[in-house]
Amino acid sequence: MGLFNMQKRPDINEGVKRFMNTADAVLLDVRTEEEYLMGHIPGSQNVPLAAIDNVEETVENKDTKLYVYCRSGARSRQAADLLEEMGYTNVINIGGIITYSGRVER
Repeated sequence: MGLFNMQKRPDINEGVKRFMNTADAVLLDVRTEEEYLMGHIPGSQNVPLAAIDNVEETVENKDTKLYVYCRSGARSRQAADLLEEMGYTNVINIGGIITYSGRVER
């Protein structure tokens, strides 16, 4: 894999499409509650990065496919790593909402 491929950012639009076509998947927004209330992807659940240890209240089954996003992709990358350390087996960082072109809810 070349350097260019290693630096390619996730495509949140593609990630949301994959989420919508995956039965029983969960879309996690790891931004703060305030950011979430300002606008979020429909169907997402808010578990802020600072409270990621509480994710089991939202997603009990550690084999659930998790699609994780934040504002720019940095927090979602951190959250994905932490979720994997917690034993979640199907975690996908889909990047940041700033490049999302779909509808948002408030």
